[in-house]
This record gives sequence, structure tokens and C-alpha cells, in this order.
Amino acid sequence: MTSRVKQYFRGEQSAPGERKLLFKLDAFILTFCCLMYFLNYLDRSNLNNAYVSGMREDLNFKGNQLNQINTVFTVGYTIGQVPCNIALYYIKPRYFFPACMVAWAGLTMATAGAQSPGGIMAIRFFQAIFEASTFVGTHYILGSWYTERELGKRSGIFTASGLAGTMIGGFIQTGINSSMDGLHGLSGWRWLFIIDGIITLPVAIYGFFLFPDTPRNTKAPYLSADEKALAISRVPEVSERTPISWRFLKHCFSTWYWYFFVVLWIIAGETESFSTNALLALYMKSHPTKKYKISQLNNYPTGVPAVGIVSTLFWATLTDFMGGKRYLVGYWIAITGVITSAMILAYPNSTSIHFGAYYWAGSVYACQATFFAWANDVLRYEEDSLRAVVIASMNMGSNAVNAWWSIVFYGANFAPRFTRGMWAMISVSIAMAIWCTLLLWQQVRTEKRREVESAAIAVVEKEQDLPRMQGHESADNKV
Repeated sequence: MTSRVKQYFRGEQSAPGERKLLFKLDAFILTFCCLMYFLNYLDRSNLNNAYVSGMREDLNFKGNQLNQINTVFTVGYTIGQVPCNIALYYIKPRYFFPACMVAWAGLTMATAGAQSPGGIMAIRFFQAIFEASTFVGTHYILGSWYTERELGKRSGIFTASGLAGTMIGGFIQTGINSSMDGLHGLSGWRWLFIIDGIITLPVAIYGFFLFPDTPRNTKAPYLSADEKALAISRVPEVSERTPISWRFLKHCFSTWYWYFFVVLWIIAGETESFSTNALLALYMKSHPTKKYKISQLNNYPTGVPAVGIVSTLFWATLTDFMGGKRYLVGYWIAITGVITSAMILAYPNSTSIHFGAYYWAGSVYACQATFFAWANDVLRYEEDSLRAVVIASMNMGSNAVNAWWSIVFYGANFAPRFTRGMWAMISVSIAMAIWCTLLLWQQVRTEKRREVESAAIAVVEKEQDLPRMQGHESADNKV
């Protein structure tokens, strides 16, 4: 067992130069994607931080207008999923990703000038379209470069970077609010958006010059010709077809991959609702007996993404080590969702139990890395265009449901108890366990069929080679 662990963390690179290639890929692909996702989530989560730090009062928010803004963002984010991934076929990633970053950085800074909830709503819609490129685009890129054995860890690190943006955003808002509130006549929450936009631009420039695109079209100066050939040889060679055609769409919707993985992520997206809807912050803001300071409202909820980071890295590494058993995370999420919801329902007046349940619920963030790695694993032997569309459709389906789910079950006007949401969480958690079992069953069936087909092809090829070999032997005998 100890030798297996050592071998796993050292890597199983066997081809000459593979370790050096992986180091370069991690240095340029993983660092850029993690920085991009960190800033993506920082921009996104800081709306909630600004809301509890004076924006609600300054802009006179009413009822569940915050949820309505988040819903509009979700609509824009949903619209952008598939087009952004298809765009990667026609625009090189090192151009496309930085261009999207510059656009959302500008819109983030524009949020600082908003004078009403409606103004923020319009900005967030267009911001979401550009931010849609990051998550699904990165998972497509990771699946293009890394092997099944390497993918989980990298997906986990990437996802953890987004959670770090959520966590650090609270501390940044606390610092800005204490040191810059009122500077040049601007509130602290307005400075937050200005600074977020400014720090995004250098990362976009870094990606423009150094991101390596994909193995078959890379022109990265730091990769030698041998390393480029090795990168291509590490991933299966698959057939290719254009992602924009009626024939391709018919093929896409005739496979089980699209339906099973899209439904999986729709369910998983709603098991993350405790965290993605910032319920702990809303619970604290609307607490019936306690009045929390702004620093507490920003800092205490950071424990949720902190738990998510630990959980993500743990499960991504463990499922890699166990040979890709990503479904185990689904069962963990099901247990977590049922128990934490039951705790909040059973003890509605216990502040400590609410905090404990929300922190524990942060561990369900592990599904982001593992489920998209699962999709990449299963689709590894299918054409890239299908893999790209399935991955994008997963996030599109989830966000299409999120657009109304958060208002129906987790509206700010339901704080601090969210009783309706607790029952919804129990339901989707049970559905998660059932769906993971069905998906695993379908995956095993497909792998067995692929093995049978491969064996049959090998037999046919052997039979075709036999006459040629006999002919060569006869010619040798005559000589």
C-alpha cells in the first residue's frame, strides 16, 4: 500500500521526457486556469460581500432583489456555456480566454458606478456571458492534455482555486471596508469592484502570451517538437466532426452521455445551494437575536469555501488514487445533504448547529472537480466535439435550473431559516445517490461493450494479416 501511494504521488510517467512535459503543462496551463478561475469567483462572490457591506442600504435593495440579480446572472451564464466551448474550436484558447477576461474585468469595474439594483442586474447579465468561458472551457482543456490518471488532481486544484476566490473575497472586502471606505467619496463596496477588475488584467496578458492552446495546434515556444509529439500521443486518437452541424447534433442527442451527465450536474448543482447562495451570510444578516458586525458578516462565511477546498483536494486525489471511482463523491454528497438539512430543521433556534451544518455542507463542493473529471474519463474515447458539448451542457443545464431554484427555495426573504430549502436539499441529495448508481451501471455496460468490440477488431485484423504472412513465408521458401 505504501509503495502504491509513493508511486501515485511521484507519477507513473514512463515515456522519456514525460515528467518534464507535465511540469511545463502544470506551470503554464494549470497556473493560468487557476488564476483565471480564482478571479472569476472573486468577481462573482463579491456581490454577496458587497451586499452585506453597505450596498443593500446604499442602493435601497428590497425583498429578494439580490436573488433576482443572481438569477439574471445565472441566465447569462447559462446562455454562454455551449457557445463558449464551441468557440474554442474556431478561436485559439490563448486569444479567447484573455479576451473574455478583459471584458468581464471591465464590467466588474462598471459595477462600482451602479446607482440601482436594476443597473447591477444589467451589468451582471453580460458579465456572466463572458465568465461562462472559464469553468467548462478549462475542463475541456484539461481533458485535452492530461491522462485519466492525472486529471482528477488537476481538476481538484482548479476547482479549489475558485473556492479560494470565494474565501479570500470576504477578507478583501473587510480590508477594503476598513481602509478605503469613503476614499474619494466612494463606499468600500464600490472600491471592491474597482480593485477586482484591475487585478484581472495582468492575468489576461499572461494567458495571451503563454497559454499553449491544445496538443494538436499548440505553438508554445517552451515546448519542443518532441514534447508536442509526446503530448499528442498521451491522449487517445479520436474521430472528429464539426460541432456546428445537424448531423453532429443528432449524434450528440442519440448518445447516453449527454442525458446522464447533464442530469448528474443538474442534481449536483442544487446540492451546492447552501454554499452558492451564500446562505450562511444571509442567515447571519437576518439573525433574529444577534447583530453581527460587517467584518463578521464577511469573515465567518469564509469557513464554508475553506471546507470546500479541503474536501475538493481530498476527494479528487483519492478518486484518482482509486482508479477513477468518482461516483463515491456522489454518495458522500447524498449523506452530507440529508444530515445537514435535518440538523437545521431539527434545531431551528440553535446558532451553533446552523454554523456547523453550513460549514459541513461546504464539503459538497468536491463534486465540481470529480464529476467533470468523471465526464472527461468516460468521454475520453469519443470525439472531442462531443466531449466539449457534453461538458458545456452539464453546466448549462445546472444553471438553467439554478435560475429559478434559488428564488423558489433560497430567496433572501426566507432567511434565516430557509425551511423550504432544507426539504429541497434532502430531496436532491437522495436523488444524487440514485442517479450516481444508474450512471455507474451505464458506464460499466459501455466499457464492457467497448472491450468486446476491441477484441473483435483485433481478431479480424489478425485474420487479415495471416494470409499476408503466409504469402511472405511461401516467397521465402521459393527463394
